[in-house]
Amino acid sequence: MNFSTILLERISYHLLRRGETISICESATSGALQLAFSQMPDAQNFYKGGLTIFTNNQLKLLNINHNDKDQIFVSRKGAEELSIEIGKQFSSDWAIAITGCIIPTEEYNNQIFAHYSISYKNVIIRSDKIELHPLTKAWDAQKYFAEYVLTCLRCELKHEHITKDRTYA
Repeated sequence: MNFSTILLERISYHLLRRGETISICESATSGALQLAFSQMPDAQNFYKGGLTIFTNNQLKLLNINHNDKDQIFVSRKGAEELSIEIGKQFSSDWAIAITGCIIPTEEYNNQIFAHYSISYKNVIIRSDKIELHPLTKAWDAQKYFAEYVLTCLRCELKHEHITKDRTYA
C-alpha cells in the first residue's frame, strides 16, 4: 500500500517540530495506518506503536470491557473510547482510532463505513464517520479510510488545540 510521500513527510515534520508522539488503534484499516507511520521519516522519534484489534479479548489490552462488540467496533463512541485508551496505554500525546465495516453485510444495511477519532492529550479533537459506496472493494476502502484519517491528522497538527483547562501548541 503506497501513501502520498508528501503527506507522510508533513505529518512527520509536524510531530517532530512539536516534539510530540502518536499511537494508533485500528480495526477497519487492518494495520494500514501503522504501515503508514512506519514509512514516515524519523518515525522512531514520534511513533509509539499501535494495535490492530478484532475481538473483545483484544480490547482487554486497552482495559476496555464490553460485551456488545458493536459498541466499540462499529460506532463513533467506540472509536473515541479506543483513541483515548490507546493514547493512555502508549503514553502518547496524539492518538488515532478507527473502527467500521469494510465488507457490506445485511447486519449494517450493506454499508461500507468507518468511524474515526483523533485525540490530543486524552481529549477528542476530531471524530466522524466516513461512508463509501457499497460496491467499493475492501482493499480500496481501507486505503481510502487510512488516507482520509492521515489527511485529517495533518490538518490538526497544524493548529493549536484548546482543552477544558489548557491550551496546547
